[in-house]
Amino acid sequence: MGILDCKDVIEKPRTQRNRMHLAMIFCVAAASLIGAYTLFSLARTMGVWGTTNNGEFVRPSLTVADLVLVDALGNQPTAGPTWWLWVSAAERCGAGCRDALHQLRQLHVLLNKDAPRLRRMLVTGSGFPAQTLLADYPDMQHLEAAGGQLRDGIYIVDPIGNLVFYYSFAEAGKPVLEDLRQLLKVSQIG
Repeated sequence: MGILDCKDVIEKPRTQRNRMHLAMIFCVAAASLIGAYTLFSLARTMGVWGTTNNGEFVRPSLTVADLVLVDALGNQPTAGPTWWLWVSAAERCGAGCRDALHQLRQLHVLLNKDAPRLRRMLVTGSGFPAQTLLADYPDMQHLEAAGGQLRDGIYIVDPIGNLVFYYSFAEAGKPVLEDLRQLLKVSQIG
C-alpha cells in the first residue's frame, strides 16, 4: 500500500459520514415542514380555526356615515376619539332592552381605566319616547335613526365610525365585556 491508498481509506468513511449528516439535516427539515402543514390542515378542517370574539361581525360592513342618524339638536354624529357602545331599540325598549341598558352601565364601570375610552348611546327610531330611559341613565347619549337600518340589540362601534360587533340583548353582559377588553387592549385608536 502506498501513501495515496492510506489517504483514500481514511477519507472514504469521513465522506460517507458527512453525507449521512447532510441527509439527516434534510430529513429533519422536511419532517418539520410536513408536520407544520399537517397541523395547519387539521386545525382548519376540525373547526379549531376561527376567531375568539363572542359577538357577530356586522355584515355587510356599516359605518356611522352610512346610517341616517341625528341627535336631539338634529346634528349627525361624527367619528370621535372614543369607542361607542350602542343599544339599538327601534320601536320600544322592552324588558330585555332595559336589562341590557342596566348591564351595559355596569360593564362601563368594570372597564376601570379604559372607561373614558367608551361612550354609551341609545339609538332609537324617530318618535321613540326616550326621555324616561335617559332620565334613568343620565350619562347615556341619544340618537334617532331612520327605520329599519339597525336590528334591535347592542353594537360596538370603533372611533373611526365602523360598526364592528353585534349582540342580542341576551348577550349584554360578559360576552360584550370580554370583546371590549380585547378591542381596547389591542387598539391603537380611541
